[in-house]
Amino acid sequence: MAEMKDVVQFEIGGVQYALDIHISREIVEMMPITPVPRAPAHIAGIINLRGEITNILNLNCLMGLPPGNEAENQKIIVLVSEAANGSNVGLIVDDVQSVLQVSEDDIDQMDETMSKEAYVKGIIKIGKEGDENKDLVIWIDIAKILEDTLVEN
Repeated sequence: MAEMKDVVQFEIGGVQYALDIHISREIVEMMPITPVPRAPAHIAGIINLRGEITNILNLNCLMGLPPGNEAENQKIIVLVSEAANGSNVGLIVDDVQSVLQVSEDDIDQMDETMSKEAYVKGIIKIGKEGDENKDLVIWIDIAKILEDTLVEN
């Protein structure tokens, strides 16, 4: 029996991505973000989330993707603080699709070089059994992205 993984599926620039559900604390609607002076491009700013200052990151910047258009359904995925060295961090995404349970059989592991360079844990294929054209969801390693980003600064 293949192991099941729970992931949050979201969209940036029309591409589907996923991250591990256990590092996501909650998903909130987009709200006004206060810019931080002289912040690097990947930091959108800060929000006050129920009395907690939360750093908001532009995930597309972190992943080296072109800046997205302001999508109508933008959401903020707030991560558990353990994922970001104890700080409160939220990621801007264009939209959140759903929480998926995927079987390891439906995940293609990336080879070492790709996963090291591209922060990709694997490619999730979703679709009906026997369907040739399954949708591809890029499963990203948020913890690694944050580790690299937060260490550089």
